[in-house]
Amino acid sequence: MDPLDDLLRQVRAHGAEFDRRVLSAPWALRFDGAASLTLCAPLRGRGWIVQGSGRPPQRLEEGETAVLRGPGPFVFADDPATAARPDPVRDVRDGGPGADAQPAGDPVGALADDLAVDPAGDAVVLVGSYRFGGDGAQRLLGLLPPVAVVPDDDCTAVREYLHLQALLDTDRPDRQVVLDRLLDWLLVCTLREWFDRPEADPPAWYRALGDDVVGPVLRAVHREPGRPWTLASLAAEAAVSRTTLAKRFRELVGEPPLAYLAQWRMALASDLLEDPAVTVAEVARRVGYADAFGFSAAFKRLRGVSPSAHRAGAAHRPPGSAPGRRGATGGEGILATEG
Repeated sequence: MDPLDDLLRQVRAHGAEFDRRVLSAPWALRFDGAASLTLCAPLRGRGWIVQGSGRPPQRLEEGETAVLRGPGPFVFADDPATAARPDPVRDVRDGGPGADAQPAGDPVGALADDLAVDPAGDAVVLVGSYRFGGDGAQRLLGLLPPVAVVPDDDCTAVREYLHLQALLDTDRPDRQVVLDRLLDWLLVCTLREWFDRPEADPPAWYRALGDDVVGPVLRAVHREPGRPWTLASLAAEAAVSRTTLAKRFRELVGEPPLAYLAQWRMALASDLLEDPAVTVAEVARRVGYADAFGFSAAFKRLRGVSPSAHRAGAAHRPPGSAPGRRGATGGEGILATEG
């Protein structure tokens, strides 16, 4: 397990719907921007992503895949000029999987058979939206630019997704579950390809994963966050001295190893606390604290609120909204990545 694995584990669809559309110019799809992430992929033809707010339109070629970070409205159109017109635009309320929103004409999802309706359309596009909340999901969003594009030569996941989806029996009772997991897989593949690209500008801990000293320590901490780690035991994971580990870790990650560990534990605790069935004492045990009192003191010191206040706030937040919390201080720790 590594930090990116932990972030991508937050990408979970529930009732996921992934819409395939065949469109004839002029065409445009207007998204209301409620989704946390939206994925767009032209399978035939090309399109333009128009976001407004002073951002220039971004061209998306056939076979490329774009992941747009929400919230914020945008238009996916055949031409930037089309996006500004009110007539050929189809509005899509991208409330995300499980939402009751529908675009004009047909539901977003169900992998509509538009190809049979208009086989000669100028463009065939796949679009899908995610709405998710929680601390881990917000950290993932904080690492992404407004638009992340993965070129065709790096991403074959869309075509593999279509192939696998075509093999599904439409009458199977578990078909929706399989579609959810396929969509998760498609988005995770795209995000992993993005983080490996030079323009991604990944955080310090991501770059440090390849280091012979820091990499094993990061993986150990994420694999067993509840273990009673000390600087000595972490140094043993890397087979180096405590002094060597402390110096190298700070150089590459921007903070001491035990500070990173504390922040990671609080990140896990934030997500666990959003489940009312898990007691504070159980959360404390799972993130490496011997008692709830010590855990509560550490959580309030690092997060700015008590565990009970955090839980109460989570219970009143709308689904998919970001947690209201104080960002972590110091370095490029895993919690210092707000979207």
